[in-house]
Amino acid sequence: MSGNPRGIDFAGFLLAVEQRRDENWEEGSFPYNLPAVSSWDRIKFHEAVTFLVGENGSGKSTVIEAIAEAIGFNPEGGSKDHAFSTNDTHTSLSKNLRLIRSARREKDGYFLRAETFYTQSTYIDRTANPDMRRYGGKKLLGQSHGEGMMALFWHRFGPNGLYILDEPEAALSPQRQFSFLVRLHELVQQGCQFIIATHSPILMAYPDALIYQIDEMGLLPTDWDNVEHVDTTRQFLKNPESFLRVLLEDED
Repeated sequence: MSGNPRGIDFAGFLLAVEQRRDENWEEGSFPYNLPAVSSWDRIKFHEAVTFLVGENGSGKSTVIEAIAEAIGFNPEGGSKDHAFSTNDTHTSLSKNLRLIRSARREKDGYFLRAETFYTQSTYIDRTANPDMRRYGGKKLLGQSHGEGMMALFWHRFGPNGLYILDEPEAALSPQRQFSFLVRLHELVQQGCQFIIATHSPILMAYPDALIYQIDEMGLLPTDWDNVEHVDTTRQFLKNPESFLRVLLEDED
């Protein structure tokens, strides 16, 4: 997608991240053996929105978690002051990362992991209760999964923030994903920067975003039209009957 709909011009908070291949680099072991990790020495970020796109198991969540942890977020998600842990499953990759920052400093931030959102919500409901005004005035677990996540986007996220999101579309219908894009655009116009791992062709269509696709070749910048997820979805919607016929016959 081309064009710049942001209506403002500003430098992002995080310009790039570099890998240090020193004694902590464990070549041949997970996650260093993944093309998503081994293929780059530096990732440059868009000043507003950067997407990481890839299949399950490609390593996009591993990379985005390491970036979030290097910034100072809890690897299980939340704000920098959120202190909870359920499973120590994060890798050592964050220790090998060097952040390249601009002179601008964010005033807010959050790391959203869809797979741990229930744990995040439990922590927030317990520590913020009874004052939930920052989250829309309702307990997150007192709402549906999608409603709770949208409450986070609309009420918790604010201007001049650095937000790291791992598959935010997981709980959102297509209509809610459009609402998410509206909120994303509002926050970008308020000076926010986003780094997002996603499968959603809807989200990654945000204009002027930088998209990295992760495959067996590694992590490479690409255009929305060339993203495999987009092409597969387009082919299915164009002729679902034919698509399913081929797919299901191949399964017989």
